[in-house]
Amino acid sequence: MKNSAEHDATLAEVARSFISSLPPTERSEVQAQVLKFVRWIGSSRKVSDLSPVDVAGYGELTTPSAVRPVRAFLTYVRKKGFTGTSLSPHLRVRKASSKAGIMRRKPHAAATLTAQGYAELESELEALKSQLPEVIDEIQRAAADKDFKENAPLAAARERKAYLEGRIREMESTLTLARIMGTSQGISTVKPGDTVVLCDLSSGSELSYVLVHPREANPTKGKLSVASPLGKVILDKEKGQTVEVTAPAGSFRYRIESIAKAGE
Repeated sequence: MKNSAEHDATLAEVARSFISSLPPTERSEVQAQVLKFVRWIGSSRKVSDLSPVDVAGYGELTTPSAVRPVRAFLTYVRKKGFTGTSLSPHLRVRKASSKAGIMRRKPHAAATLTAQGYAELESELEALKSQLPEVIDEIQRAAADKDFKENAPLAAARERKAYLEGRIREMESTLTLARIMGTSQGISTVKPGDTVVLCDLSSGSELSYVLVHPREANPTKGKLSVASPLGKVILDKEKGQTVEVTAPAGSFRYRIESIAKAGE
């Protein structure tokens, strides 16, 4: 496909291309799971619009057996250049999750967010709201089929609508209760919102992280959760202190090289 065609390709079109590229012996098993994912996301949505949030949302509702085929499809999407984002790592199945349980999450405590994190959540909320009309339209089109017993597109669209509405309520609650990090925090110890430069004492390499609330965390973008093992040990520490983190791969020691306060 040409670049412009790749940019405009829909999920349904790319799914057909992916399935046809598979050996005949694998197609039947993979096709059912990939098409279910496509129906849930929206078959007419452009592949270039697919986001990590979409993929993570599907992971909350799917089963472990469905993960491998969908991850293979997402890898194909990235490899063929339909998106510049690696989406497959965002597909994770939550343990002991259920559709009903997801919709009944307990209200969370007020989050302390950076100004950038607050703005990103507002942007994500608007993106979710913009998807609702399309999903409602899909429900209406699928319902016109009248064959409700075997109407997989209708079931997928309804699941998508319920998920979107649940996420929207959750994010609206987060933003309503959120506190924005200010500059009046401590001046000598690591606090949420600070940018911290660490020296890995085993390799001598330096790492730079912004310490953030778990909702903002994205280690690939340098945003470290205060609830992560490393985030916990550097919180409230001073410049020059050495910390140790124990992980499955072993223990790691870091020295805090510098602390840039939030807002500076």
